[in-house]
Amino acid sequence: MKTLKFAVLPGDYIGPEVMSVALDVLKAATEPAGIKLDYTEAHVGGAGIDNEGKALPDSTVKICEEADAILFGSIGGPKWENLPPAEQPERAALLPIRKHFSLFANLRPGLLYQELTDASPLKTERIPEGIDMVCVRELTGGIYFGPKHTKTLEDGDIQATDEMVYKKSEIERILDVAIATAKTRGNKICSVDKANVLTTSVLWRETATEYVAKHAPEIELTHMYVDNAAMQMARDPNQFDVIVTENMFGDIISDEMGIVCGSLGMLSSASLGTGKNSLDLPFGLYEPSGGTAPDIAGKGIANPCAQILSAALMLRHSFGENEIAEKIENAVKQAVMDDKRTGDIAFGKPSIGTKEMAAAIIERL
Repeated sequence: MKTLKFAVLPGDYIGPEVMSVALDVLKAATEPAGIKLDYTEAHVGGAGIDNEGKALPDSTVKICEEADAILFGSIGGPKWENLPPAEQPERAALLPIRKHFSLFANLRPGLLYQELTDASPLKTERIPEGIDMVCVRELTGGIYFGPKHTKTLEDGDIQATDEMVYKKSEIERILDVAIATAKTRGNKICSVDKANVLTTSVLWRETATEYVAKHAPEIELTHMYVDNAAMQMARDPNQFDVIVTENMFGDIISDEMGIVCGSLGMLSSASLGTGKNSLDLPFGLYEPSGGTAPDIAGKGIANPCAQILSAALMLRHSFGENEIAEKIENAVKQAVMDDKRTGDIAFGKPSIGTKEMAAAIIERL
């Protein structure tokens, strides 16, 4: 019997609610194939602070190190907003875990089913068949991880500095991920930068042009400045297939993509590392793209689809179970098509709760 060993980090507010049912779906999808789930739950984010004194406890890191993948929930919220910035859940857990496991590549599918075009703020006539794209974001370089300092100037003013730093090798490895992704889709990559202003973007554009021409000449590569890309995303998102970009631009563009695609409750993500797991497959962290939704926590109405689809990405990338991953993705889509929907995607029609949504997906596996 094949065993899938992974760490489960439910997180805060709706995190544990959607994680619980995502594990139910995983079990239902893998059992018929004779696959056993071996997972250990651990605290992270606000739960880590409350239970173990910090957002990323050492015990949680150890559990993750012993696993082949991490299934991550959502962290943060108003309860911990008064802590010093460096101790708040997002900064004190997500950034360190990305750095610790060298999770350098974030894959964020922007998928809007045709049946859910009403969820998008764009007019349906602009996206009559829905939306289907992927944003590939560099995750461990750039301004978020560059040198930082704050100092008092001679005149008494205070100056803060965050340096944006990129090496050619860092750009090339994220391009490898973008190329591999494009080859499974439409063989198109749009590289997003700010080469008319930033030196790091000049290197980014030069590297992208040379690397794709040398290693994947069959790929259609285009370039776009980030401000234009943001406008084009709102005007005609389907002009994009695969977007590849640096850390801060990717943070912003992928969030805009999430809004254009409607409910964040439907959007999954994968963060892949440089290392391999015990199966010689990429070690990765898989999480929904939305937040902790404190306003609906405990009500049993949160949309679990993003967490479930993130689990499917885990099956595909870290465990090589493409067929089962596709089965889960198809079951989610079929449930939505059959009008089994949580409130965020019901558009005034009858809605169901978190557990009922998961049950509908399990029925369609």
